[in-house]
Amino acid sequence: MDEQKKHIVFVINPISGTQSKEQILKWLDEKLDKEVYLPEIVYTEYAGHATEIAADRAKKEAFAVVAIGGDGTINEIARALVHTDTALGIIPCGSGNGLARHLQIPMESKRAIDILNEGVMDTIDYGMINDLPFFCTCGVGFDAFVSLKFAQAGKRGPLTYLEKTLTESLKYKPETYELEMDGISSRYKAFVIACGNASQYGNNAYITPQATLTDGLLDVTILEPFTVLEVPTLSFQLFNRTIDQNSRVKTFRCKSLHIHRGKPGVAHFDGDPVMMGSDIAVKIMQKGLRVIVPSVVEKNSFNVFRRAQDYINGLKQLNETIFEDITQTNKALLGKGKSQIKKLF
Repeated sequence: MDEQKKHIVFVINPISGTQSKEQILKWLDEKLDKEVYLPEIVYTEYAGHATEIAADRAKKEAFAVVAIGGDGTINEIARALVHTDTALGIIPCGSGNGLARHLQIPMESKRAIDILNEGVMDTIDYGMINDLPFFCTCGVGFDAFVSLKFAQAGKRGPLTYLEKTLTESLKYKPETYELEMDGISSRYKAFVIACGNASQYGNNAYITPQATLTDGLLDVTILEPFTVLEVPTLSFQLFNRTIDQNSRVKTFRCKSLHIHRGKPGVAHFDGDPVMMGSDIAVKIMQKGLRVIVPSVVEKNSFNVFRRAQDYINGLKQLNETIFEDITQTNKALLGKGKSQIKKLF
């Protein structure tokens, strides 16, 4: 009888988030459909252990490996499952839960287990930042800087993240980046450059609000330097899914992005910080990961034709930005020249 059941592996990160893992195990015992699944429970013991566990179970042709943790645990597991027949499942209990929220997997563990029992599958895209896979977002700038401070804080949870965001935002200085998107180049001074496969960082902070997981495109959000007076509006728009409507924000879609900055520094992938060089390559990998998803989800109002037109419009906007940059540079040089002439006379 057991040979006919589907092998499902639950990987628990004991230190992620603040939710009791013992309670989740009790609910698993009560609610998981044992007529369908043969469960196995494994605890991670060190960074990268989840990847090793998932890779081993994928080789053994497990039906699914379920992350009981946050986006970091999900990333470790998912990277081992790409281009395999083993699916990713999620019982979210991390600090942000960006991928789970995008997929509309309930934050309540009991209801997330119901999703596993339904066993509905979808195949999603994932991204690569240099040689590192990401499934939600990646980027450079202030968000990467905060992710580093958050990792060094020793405490988890949204309050710690908020504390680091507020304190570090007063000290952070935006950098200038050279970008090449699908063969078109431009230059920006930016507070944040975020690349989204999914729509949000986590906690419903929508940095790439129109992103979908199945369109074969990266959604890129460039947040230019702003004043203190603009922070309330930006914060509201970030959580109201309208940050792409702000005048300080540029958004584009592309299949690949090359970022050049003046010096090496921190980047992030799915919220985890990593030191990288001056040149960073980001690209999308289509249809690479099987995921257990809800059978009923709220439909995205953007259809394929609308997103294709947005992609074309984004490339046009990049071209317009290049000419605008050249015009502004020429004006600045002209103004500087006039100033120097006045000093001579």
